Amino acid sequence: MTLEEKIQNLQRVSMKEARSEGNALIKGHADFLSHRLSEHQQKMKMQAENRIGNEKARIRLRQNRDISEYQIRLRRELNEYQEELKKKLFGRVRELLKIYMKTGEYLDLLSRQVREAMLYADGEETVIYINASDRELKEAIEERTGALLTVSSEDFTGGTRAVIRTKNILIDRSFSRALEKEYADFLFRGGEKNV
Repeated sequence: MTLEEKIQNLQRVSMKEARSEGNALIKGHADFLSHRLSEHQQKMKMQAENRIGNEKARIRLRQNRDISEYQIRLRRELNEYQEELKKKLFGRVRELLKIYMKTGEYLDLLSRQVREAMLYADGEETVIYINASDRELKEAIEERTGALLTVSSEDFTGGTRAVIRTKNILIDRSFSRALEKEYADFLFRGGEKNV
């Protein structure tokens, strides 16, 4: 083999080794970059999923807050409307009471309340009050019951009140007390029937 052939052979072998080493370096670098790219993609995917999860949670929180505020506003409006209706209803009840208080049934009711108070007192000294608006019924009730009645200086709409001082008892059968209790206890049932 000539020198020239030896040089060509050396060159070919060297080039083959250089290509082989170069290819190995390129493949190693490509594998490294591919691995880095895969890690980066996974990292970016996790960050994106975290951002999406955080955004969903923030939106859900805002949505729940908005719904809660809307429900509170609706409840407040409903309560205001129910209170307005309740006032109208009890205004109408007061009007009907005024009409009822002009009937003979009202005189019967007052007489019955006076008799029941006297029966409860069982002979104890009792002061029985009627409302000032019922002043004209005083004599008729006294005749029916045999009780001595006192016209109250305090307006309690109608009905009677009796005080048994020895037992420290107040029997309050006044319309104002009954109306106050009914007003406080009254609830709208949302259109329920037969309640």
